[in-house]
Amino acid sequence: MNQRRDRIAELINKEGTVSFSRLKAAFPNVSEMTLRNDLKALDKENRIVRVHGGARSLGVIIGADIAYDIRAAQNTAEKRLIAQKALKLLTPGLSIFLDSGSTAIEIASNFPDEPYMIFTSGINCALELTKLTKARSHLIGGEVNRNNLSVNGIRSINEIEHLNFNIAFLGTTGFSHERGFTCAVEAENELKRAVIRKADKVVVLMDSQKVGIVNTFTFAFPNEISTIISDDKLDEEIKKTLELDGTKVL
Repeated sequence: MNQRRDRIAELINKEGTVSFSRLKAAFPNVSEMTLRNDLKALDKENRIVRVHGGARSLGVIIGADIAYDIRAAQNTAEKRLIAQKALKLLTPGLSIFLDSGSTAIEIASNFPDEPYMIFTSGINCALELTKLTKARSHLIGGEVNRNNLSVNGIRSINEIEHLNFNIAFLGTTGFSHERGFTCAVEAENELKRAVIRKADKVVVLMDSQKVGIVNTFTFAFPNEISTIISDDKLDEEIKKTLELDGTKVL
């Protein structure tokens, strides 16, 4: 049962919106009542959102502006793997930008205690970074977003325009090859674009379930990104396409 529900959640998160007839076709040996009970259970666990005639992924419903405690409970193993890969890119002495988000917090909570200059828009990231004694950490100023515990807005952008980063780690709530990397909040989109302009190397943190989700605002296309760090479930064809664009995939 758990494996089936995991597969249902994976399908919904991959496609964004799935009709009940699509689910029946994908699981022909499962009764309608069982599928409806699966959707109820997944909705109760905050893994998907039931809608009339089917279900939608949380990313489609509320994108980046989803409450932090819900996002933090999703795909925890994938986030840990992405964070481990990201930490291998660090060299003491670098100037780092660390985005907000639950994957970024995995990085912040495991950040090596070495001489770094770290800037972040994530409030929880900043709290984790206070544990370091050798690194200097800075919380970007701006308007507080209560839902994802971040700061953004014109003050944030003005501050970023006076900074330079060796590496920037950015999260994304959706990706498609045609629409690029997307998010659902305009202020967050503008902050990410400002960071990209001021970073030598841009690394996007993206678990495989974000592929195929398109949010309102595009903050970058693959050719603007140095590296994508994903989990080990990223489709090989997508990986090859990204690498043809000159984007390294880890």
